[in-house]
Amino acid sequence: MKAPKSKKSKKREGVTRGVANIEEAAAWFARQNIEEIECMAPDLAGVARGKIMPVRKFLGAPQMNLPLAVFYQTITGDFPEFEGVVTSVQSDTDIFLAPDFATLAVVPWAHDPTAQVIHDAFHPDGRPVEESPRQVLRRVLALYRERGWSPVVAPEMEFYLVEKNTDPDYPLRPPIGRSGRPETGRQGYSISAVNEFDALFEDMYEYSEAQGLEIDTLIHESGVAQMEINLRHGDPLELADQVFMFKRTIREAALEHEIYATFMAKPMAAEPGSAMHIHQSIVSPEDGSNLFSDPKTGEATPLFYAFIAGQQKYLPAIMAILAPYVNSYRRIARGSGAPVNTQWGYDNRTCGLRVPPSDPENRRLENRIPSSDANPYLAIAATLAAGYLGMVHNLSPTAPVDTDASARGIELPRSLTESLRLFAEAKPLVEILGETFCQAYDRVKQAEYEVFMQTISPWEREFLLLNV
Repeated sequence: MKAPKSKKSKKREGVTRGVANIEEAAAWFARQNIEEIECMAPDLAGVARGKIMPVRKFLGAPQMNLPLAVFYQTITGDFPEFEGVVTSVQSDTDIFLAPDFATLAVVPWAHDPTAQVIHDAFHPDGRPVEESPRQVLRRVLALYRERGWSPVVAPEMEFYLVEKNTDPDYPLRPPIGRSGRPETGRQGYSISAVNEFDALFEDMYEYSEAQGLEIDTLIHESGVAQMEINLRHGDPLELADQVFMFKRTIREAALEHEIYATFMAKPMAAEPGSAMHIHQSIVSPEDGSNLFSDPKTGEATPLFYAFIAGQQKYLPAIMAILAPYVNSYRRIARGSGAPVNTQWGYDNRTCGLRVPPSDPENRRLENRIPSSDANPYLAIAATLAAGYLGMVHNLSPTAPVDTDASARGIELPRSLTESLRLFAEAKPLVEILGETFCQAYDRVKQAEYEVFMQTISPWEREFLLLNV
């Protein structure tokens, strides 16, 4: 049953578009009659951490404090051992979060007038917190700026709509649409299958518009009740913010319709996994020209091929970021529909790296490896870091593949532990992303894996209980 829409009668301005400081924000709050504000920072998992406070308190002291440990929290809510990374005293020390007013927007699903703003994290002495995913991406973008390069990205996010599931021992099932029936077969690109959830997507579009999220297209993917949203291309940090906010948006819209939206990489065993494809190009900050194309001939430049080569070389090492959970590796399997290799090709979706058809002005590379459960800040940062290394070291790619690249076998790590080992050994990547962040990320992921290993799966009870 569709949720009541009474709260939508409170039509508000939405995104701020141009608010640059606390004074301008105060005027915007007044115009919108905003009562509360959600002050948040994305953690290593991409979960929103922070505080909710009255607007009057925020205006009195917009800088808030949180313990550094929020950037060491696992997806299960636990904290790993800090020994060798930070001292126990430092982990409890406060850090300070300053709002990025460019992200200020309403919370359109809130019943009372509420705003939200993403924060950057700093130490008391003013140093950026290296463990913060936003800072990791800023660090990579700074390297690009030093070279006179301006990266542009466009994420594509796949997700499933599923029935509410309050018992994790039971498999997920597709939800019932407006016809009163769940999908029973795969309906890739079906308009009518999307129309089954028209009311939900109307809410999603309205909520997205209110927050300034620029949705390009919505399609039905190949899985049962699997959808894909494409965002317009733009600045990497801005697009990472949009993915972060969109995930919250579609979950909230789905809950209003008594279903779940999930970004698990492989939520249902018999269905395809969900990806977060990242389209990437590099333009000149002076005139916006695409540096992957020769301005005279329109042909691909050596920089383009070096960018591809860097991603080819470092894809296995950044898998710990592109596929961050044990569930992510269920998508990296034969016959899964997901690319499982480091090959590249022209309009070849069986390759991990695809060059989509385009004119020279829009030449780009699509990384098809990241799963939808990846932290968008970290996935974009790691992908751009790999391409950066390729360009700086003038690497050469392999020959493009024009056949089924999956026939070459699986060229990527098959487990989180293997990925973490390759990640730690990739010293050039560690240097770019920051040693402090890399140590923190490894420690959190190792802790999550240990918790997973304490869980006995139904497969083990089914096949080992009486047979071994």
